[in-house]
Amino acid sequence: MPRRRRAAPRRCRRSCTTRAPPRPRALLRPVARAQAQAGLPVVAIVGRPNVGKSTLFNRMVGKRQAIVEDRARTTRDRMYGDAEWNGRRFVVVDTGGLEVDTADPIELKVQEQARLAIGEADVILFLVDAISGVTPADLEAAELLRTAKAPLIVAANKADNTAREADAAEFWSLGWEETYAISASHGRGTGDLLDAIASALPPESESEIARKQREAEADEWARDVAAGRLEPFVVGDEADGGDDEELDGTDEADGVAARWDAAIAVEAASDEPAAVAFVGRPNVGKSSLLNSLLGEDRAIVSEVPGTTRDAIDTTLEWGRSEVVLIDTAGIRRRGKVASGPAAERYSTLRSLKAISRADVAVLVIDAVEGLTAQDAHVAGYIVEEGKGLVIAVNKWDLVESKTDRTFDQYVEWIHNEVPFLDFAPVLSISAKTGQRVGRVLEMAIDIWGERRKRVATAELNRVLRAAAERQTPPIVKGRRPKLFYGTQAGVAPPTFVFFANDSAAIHFSYRRYLENRLRAEFGFDGTPIKLIFRDRESARLPRRRSSRRATARQGPGRRSPASARRSKR
Repeated sequence: MPRRRRAAPRRCRRSCTTRAPPRPRALLRPVARAQAQAGLPVVAIVGRPNVGKSTLFNRMVGKRQAIVEDRARTTRDRMYGDAEWNGRRFVVVDTGGLEVDTADPIELKVQEQARLAIGEADVILFLVDAISGVTPADLEAAELLRTAKAPLIVAANKADNTAREADAAEFWSLGWEETYAISASHGRGTGDLLDAIASALPPESESEIARKQREAEADEWARDVAAGRLEPFVVGDEADGGDDEELDGTDEADGVAARWDAAIAVEAASDEPAAVAFVGRPNVGKSSLLNSLLGEDRAIVSEVPGTTRDAIDTTLEWGRSEVVLIDTAGIRRRGKVASGPAAERYSTLRSLKAISRADVAVLVIDAVEGLTAQDAHVAGYIVEEGKGLVIAVNKWDLVESKTDRTFDQYVEWIHNEVPFLDFAPVLSISAKTGQRVGRVLEMAIDIWGERRKRVATAELNRVLRAAAERQTPPIVKGRRPKLFYGTQAGVAPPTFVFFANDSAAIHFSYRRYLENRLRAEFGFDGTPIKLIFRDRESARLPRRRSSRRATARQGPGRRSPASARRSKR
């Protein structure tokens, strides 16, 4: 149990301490086959270690997604990626090297992962090494693959020239009709191989046909907009349901808000599934948590730190929606990473990139060890990236002498240690027993929605005016800053722009005050909020004359046209 601070007790927000039971397992159904991703067929790349499976995988998906190193047994878990050839989309699966006889406990789990990939494949790509020729390991793998029901294609990799292509002929002895000589690193022969794969795929499913129809309609709509035949939809302040009284100069924001509203509407309409990354130090239980959510051994779990190397994506059905779960390698301290092997450096980089492409990060910490400096460093990176955050305190079943107040004290200790994480909910879980693991995903989905929340400009300025009346900005260098108006400039994370007469004079404490007021009014639980302060002239809109000046020019007893319009409302 970490040390306790002598701080004044404070109650954690409901979002932090709610201990709702996990959602019924019927609603938490894992996608056992990657084929369920948009109904796409699956192509599994298998073969003995160090024949170039990850290199070919990266070439097929068109990006360096799997770690490639000139060393055997770099890949451990199954890695999924999308590929397209001749109008057919399919899922490619990279696997660890097939080895029939191995005593290493981690390698045994690698073999289990490879066999799972073979079982879910619609097409199997058996990769061999043209330089090494037929080896006993190839023969053992071939015997295993003969029992598979899916069609199998043999490809001899590292055939970088015509001489190597001729050497590939000996692999016909494995028992299959044709061997494709390729070079995954240079792309030689990969076109013919992809032609063969596309021909071997099963017929298009109904969902795949429907997806193509939707994409064709979207392309046609985009062409019509570009040609001027259609106008893109715009959501402006007129849709807010009326004009509330706002801060001085709020009307000047209309043009800015209209442009930003249009961009936000398009962004919020995206149907991309929520991406949730599980991050943290090595051996805190990230892969165990993922497997507990999925109900299957999707990632290799071991007591050895650093078992996971790649960032692994898995699609999970949650009710009627889909969620992409990303299991990552443990993020070590910078000094240990710099002095470690290349694969470990790549793994840490992949983990950081996984945070960048995620919507919400689940920071898994060890309940017994507590929040360490490295945990705080990773959390800081998540906040800097503007991602949603859930703190999952794993191995809670190992905490001894628990009372009804233990968890509240633990949450209080975390928020005292790292005050910049006070917006993030904290959950106690046990990936081993399944305790509250469903609640982690449920909360991540809620935060995903909070990140895309849109606040009407009129409502935002109402809160801003009330906040300014409640507490005025502090005087800086003999001058008190004045806020004129604000508008939401973006979502994911929620981003707000406030215009002032001197934006540089807005003190940090007042920025925090405004953030707290926004959270109190609109929620935004679990997501960072970005506040931008600009001088009013930066809006590049004409400044309107004040009604006081207009009244003075028109004489006493007369009102300006603007005042008359407001009276009619």
